[in-house]
Amino acid sequence: MRLLLLTGFCLALFISCNREDASEYFTGRVKFPVQPNLGAKEAMAARVVPHPRQLDWQKLEMTAFIHFGINTFTDREWGTGDESPELFNPTALDAEQWVKVLGEAGMKMVIITAKHHDGFCLWPTKTTDHSVASSPWKGGGGDVIRELKDACDKQGMKFGVYLSPWDRNAGCYGDSPSYNLFYMEQLTELLTWYGKVDEVWFDGANGEGPDGRRQEYDWQAYYDLIRKLQPDAVTAIMGEDVRWVGTETGYGRETEWSVTALAPGDTPESRAINEALGLTPMSGDLGSSTLLRKADNVFWYPAEVDVSIRPGWFWHASENSQVKDVSKLAEIFLSSVGRNAVLLLNVPPDNRGLITDSDIKSLMGLKEWIDGMYDTDLLNGARPYGRGASYAIDGDNRTSWSPRRGRVASFVPAIVATFNVAMLQEDISRGQRVEKFVIEALSESKWDTIATGTTIGYKRLIRFPEVKADEIRLTIVSSRANPHISTFALYNAE
Repeated sequence: MRLLLLTGFCLALFISCNREDASEYFTGRVKFPVQPNLGAKEAMAARVVPHPRQLDWQKLEMTAFIHFGINTFTDREWGTGDESPELFNPTALDAEQWVKVLGEAGMKMVIITAKHHDGFCLWPTKTTDHSVASSPWKGGGGDVIRELKDACDKQGMKFGVYLSPWDRNAGCYGDSPSYNLFYMEQLTELLTWYGKVDEVWFDGANGEGPDGRRQEYDWQAYYDLIRKLQPDAVTAIMGEDVRWVGTETGYGRETEWSVTALAPGDTPESRAINEALGLTPMSGDLGSSTLLRKADNVFWYPAEVDVSIRPGWFWHASENSQVKDVSKLAEIFLSSVGRNAVLLLNVPPDNRGLITDSDIKSLMGLKEWIDGMYDTDLLNGARPYGRGASYAIDGDNRTSWSPRRGRVASFVPAIVATFNVAMLQEDISRGQRVEKFVIEALSESKWDTIATGTTIGYKRLIRFPEVKADEIRLTIVSSRANPHISTFALYNAE
């Protein structure tokens, strides 16, 4: 009898969640009832939506990483912690140049390595002498974080901080309670001295401390502190809002779910969930229906793709000729922003404290390429066929094509021209739902498939060989609930 009632509940839930006028959404997470069928799970997963801070973050699309510190002057990627602060002396440091260049390149936020693994702090912290206060730069009176934050505020750029949990200089590292207090003091300074912080970026590096001691990070205490001091900041990578895509190549997955069975953060609960499912950020499958069968929860946990414009993360003179060119950066853009992720592109200033000309050239080239691609939408002014299909091409992301049946829409372009990129967007404020789609082109009375894909999410960009068509057809082959396609556009990219 109990099982019968449970089955009835799941069936009712499934039916309810598939009605377009159902109003129940789950912000950030949903826990499935005991023993639901797959249909009920999919219906609930379709109604998981981002927290407002996650939605705002997703819309940034491109953000910038600034790796800068003592390593800039030692020619290392990972410092040892015993470097002399005397080495730090960027004689021409210009944070306004950084922000101006990155803003002109289309970046919407700058995240700086306030402290890397070497423990050298770019602000005059009260916690250690291993900081800019002990350097010759500005006679020990400088503060890189202050200069960058002021430049961001002046130019309307969002601001974030990276604070390495691993500290190879701190003598208390490995004495877990003492170091956690030490770390939270540093975090408190960064979150209270500089005004609004939009993203706090952690990584999971955890090396040995003195005498081989292993530090146990109190992640939950870190998260709680951020929520208290900067409640609107997203926490990334080892945080609860944004996940690492799993590589540092610049490429997201072909199938990139923001609704994942991977539990966010690093807490006893999240570790238990992920270990039971055998999941890590590197797993190929994080949100398929096959995985949902085994999962007890799903979470809104979108991907951030981080990559450096150079081979290394810090500036090295030997890499000045190895800056990624426009074609490579364009490929990365399509494979990150175009695969339902935010691109975090690292641009490291040199030992003068300036972004170099070679980096600027590639960044401006990328911006020109993006602007050129978006310049003309072939479907602007097209004649739509299919109930509500006009909402997918009206240029308003607040409206969407939401077919209940007959998930096929056709569009006759106002002008016939060549194109090689398709863009699709879901209204993720109402969840991520599409599992498979097909795009076809009619030419000389023949329909040909020009693109196929799985997930869409916030944005999907697909490049294919140039096509000229009299009519375009979009079919949503599979969706967890009624899809909400807010944008369908066609472009021609170089």
